[in-house]
Amino acid sequence: MAPELRHLRYLLAVAEHHSFTRAAEVLRISQPTLSQQIKQLESAVGVRLLDRGGRTVRLTDAGEAYAHHARRALRDLAAAERAVHDVADLSRGHLRLAMTPTFTAYLLGPLLAALHEVHPAVTVDVREMPQDRIEAGLLADSLDLGIAFDGPHPPGIAAAALYTETLGLVVAGTAPDRPADPLPVAELAELRLALLSGDFATRSHIDAYLAAHRVRPRIAVETNSVQALTELVRRTGLATVLPDAITDDHPRLTPVPLTPALPPRTVTLLRREGGYLSAAARAFTALTREVVLARGYAPARGAVDGP
Repeated sequence: MAPELRHLRYLLAVAEHHSFTRAAEVLRISQPTLSQQIKQLESAVGVRLLDRGGRTVRLTDAGEAYAHHARRALRDLAAAERAVHDVADLSRGHLRLAMTPTFTAYLLGPLLAALHEVHPAVTVDVREMPQDRIEAGLLADSLDLGIAFDGPHPPGIAAAALYTETLGLVVAGTAPDRPADPLPVAELAELRLALLSGDFATRSHIDAYLAAHRVRPRIAVETNSVQALTELVRRTGLATVLPDAITDDHPRLTPVPLTPALPPRTVTLLRREGGYLSAAARAFTALTREVVLARGYAPARGAVDGP
């Protein structure tokens, strides 16, 4: 008997949950049926794929090798199905997009507005997550594109530079008539700060900057929401660090120049190297470059035409 697709899915479910009971619940089949199907698969390939002897069920060495190829086969099949249903004129289409949190505050709106104006039939699933999860999602083919920062990236991730993002210190208030005098970085130790949590690339960038200048910050609030940061700063005496593009769009936030300034970052468009790129993903890629140019963001070194 040749293995069928359901056998691959069943094996991967048991491997993921380390339990026939839990896998059967997720797959919505009975446990005896699941066990029988796995035995059929093992009989077909001629080796034991699962170690059932411990408290939890685990893949054998042969099972690990088989599961690796099973995941790839199912991923490639899913890409083939999307390719078959892909419509080049974008009379329909779907895009799975992820980005790190700061981009939802200033870039997501213009991007989706441009996409909806040109291709209103394309639907978009947008997720906000840390960069390592974006890269994992691209490799697993659960995402089409990601917007994050320049590497290093894991093998299999292709990155194309979009623009240069700059960050700065932000406090409450309206912009003064003349620019404020630069604040020496050492004086940041005297301010109470609200910052993004350590799960995100922006916080790592800020921490590296502070550490390089031997500044021990007084962090009053940590959050995983850029909107929460802007509200906290607007309503309290706290300061924060945000991309200049967010501050420029917010009438009640005032930038305070730092000396030396925070290092700029290169924003990149990520995809799985060699993966299928749908018509919707190709259209979004082109529109992203148009929006970046129209909004006047600083060009990135090494920017290219495709992801």
